[in-house]
Amino acid sequence: MALRTIWGHVKNALSAVFAGKLGIALAVAMGLLAGVGVTTLQAAGFTSYFGNDPQTCNSCHAMNEQYNAYIKGSHADVATCNDCHAPHNNIVYKYINKAENGFMHSLKFTLDNYPENIKIREHNRQVTEDSCRYCHSDMVDDITHGVAVKDEKMSCIKCHDGVGHMR
Repeated sequence: MALRTIWGHVKNALSAVFAGKLGIALAVAMGLLAGVGVTTLQAAGFTSYFGNDPQTCNSCHAMNEQYNAYIKGSHADVATCNDCHAPHNNIVYKYINKAENGFMHSLKFTLDNYPENIKIREHNRQVTEDSCRYCHSDMVDDITHGVAVKDEKMSCIKCHDGVGHMR
């Protein structure tokens, strides 16, 4: 019963907002904004970012250096960008991570604020580290569960930073 009451209030409020000429103008403006937004997302190939094709990551010229290094690296035949740069443990977190990274890349590209030397952010460094351990768990179990050297946390990418992107 409470849901019906809430829906009734929402319906009445929307009817009041979209009443008369002002309401029609508001509805048209919202429709235009939604149409431009959807068209922009489609033109940018938005849906391709839900897949695993490394070419998608290379669609932005700022990533050419990383993509070319990936193609030359040892993982090109066995892993995609998402295998190393997206979480494996939770599909929701994977797509939140992809959306947040995509937003940051788009923002920096749009504002022409890309650094000359792109550096991985700390949170993405941890995702990459976790991916190494996920795919290579049989080899790194002793390191993962062993005693850290000199109280230092062991890191795969500290020593093997050029594996995914050959340098």
